[in-house]
Amino acid sequence: MLVSVKVQGLVFDPHQNTYIVVLRDEDGNDVLPIWIGRTEANAIGLAVEGVFYKRPLTHDLISNVVDKIGAKIISVVLTDLKDTTYYSKIHLWHNDAEVTIDARPSDAIALALRADAPIFINDRLIQKQNSEEINRWLEGLNPDDFGKYQA
Repeated sequence: MLVSVKVQGLVFDPHQNTYIVVLRDEDGNDVLPIWIGRTEANAIGLAVEGVFYKRPLTHDLISNVVDKIGAKIISVVLTDLKDTTYYSKIHLWHNDAEVTIDARPSDAIALALRADAPIFINDRLIQKQNSEEINRWLEGLNPDDFGKYQA
């Protein structure tokens, strides 16, 4: 079953020197943190803030190509977790058919935000027993830890 989620924000993890995109279900009960790189965090943060440059950055370029060929991003789905790596698919509508493309979750999320497309996660990825622990972890963060990218 798929669960609809929104980007709650981005957090910098100083222990691992990396960023975390925090996805929260629409009921606010479950969260899914995904560790991502600086470039990907920047792309997601810019999309959350609605910032666009005069010249397209990579995710803007991909979004422009999708538009120019007459396709539409209809959704992004985080599908699986193998070892410590998340997998996702971008679902496009093109020529009256659905096309699915494999993508890193961070790239898929950045594109979904630009296209105003919904983001879903497979409910297997939300481990209910860990949800309370993750929520306590999030509550323990200083709101400033979310920085300017809090949604």
